[in-house]
Amino acid sequence: MLHTLTSTIWQAGILPQSGASIAFGQVTHDGGWQDVLRPTPESDYANSSKCSSFIMLPWCNRIRGAILHFDGRDYPLDAAPDDGTARHGEVRKRAWRILSADESHIRMGISGGGLTPTSWPFPYSAEAEYGLEGADFIWTLRLTNTGDQPMPAGFGHHPYFVRSGQPPVLTVPCSQQFELTDYMATAAPVAISPAVDFRSPRSIADISLDDLLTGRDFKLPNIIHYPDSGLTIEMHADPVFAQTLLYAPTGAPFFAVEPQSNANDGFALHALGIPGNGVFVLSPGETASGTVRLRVV
Repeated sequence: MLHTLTSTIWQAGILPQSGASIAFGQVTHDGGWQDVLRPTPESDYANSSKCSSFIMLPWCNRIRGAILHFDGRDYPLDAAPDDGTARHGEVRKRAWRILSADESHIRMGISGGGLTPTSWPFPYSAEAEYGLEGADFIWTLRLTNTGDQPMPAGFGHHPYFVRSGQPPVLTVPCSQQFELTDYMATAAPVAISPAVDFRSPRSIADISLDDLLTGRDFKLPNIIHYPDSGLTIEMHADPVFAQTLLYAPTGAPFFAVEPQSNANDGFALHALGIPGNGVFVLSPGETASGTVRLRVV
């Protein structure tokens, strides 16, 4: 079931039954609608991986060996068949309940944890809310520990942006990066290398990226500029989204700028006491929340 949000500036499609994913995100331009987020074919609405954006919760990216290390214990998780990691959380393939909805907002909820022997071992509830307000497309996540013991967690979004015509120009105000092995961090962040330094605007033409940046200047947004149309989108993310993953496969008609809380395999870093891992630990009954705004400027 597609729920469409509409304003004078934005039009967006939300898929509650497919992980509360986004099917499309468009803005008005030259008298029509221009895709900003990679549009999802209707035939792929049931596949969150093919959507414009999906939610990662209660962790982001990968957990090595599909083993969660926390408080001196190891918990097995569902493993991806290709590399044996636990990947992108456990809510993106499940249906979310619609809690409220109108023409410009939708709020959805889900409960999880402990559903199977290899699901997230800690019970939780979560809400996802999307709204259109003026020039902003607003995404809010809330995660609550509904159990009786501390729970490690993280959350984030995995949006794919259009990459066609004259290549987009990207600005990301991050001064550090994680060095990755098999896409996962193994140590504290280091100073950013010139190859992935986007603090000044850079075209992503002929660039292949799969890099995790951190050390973000929280006063500044990520910026995506489309030279063909002159359209500029700012991404304003709350400080809980401490990491920014850049993903741009060579030749693909899309790229990703992913605001996420924990680093890739950040739970292993947290267990080792390595700083900058981005994992937050919720006490029983405690809630973490974070908002991302895509703003047309």
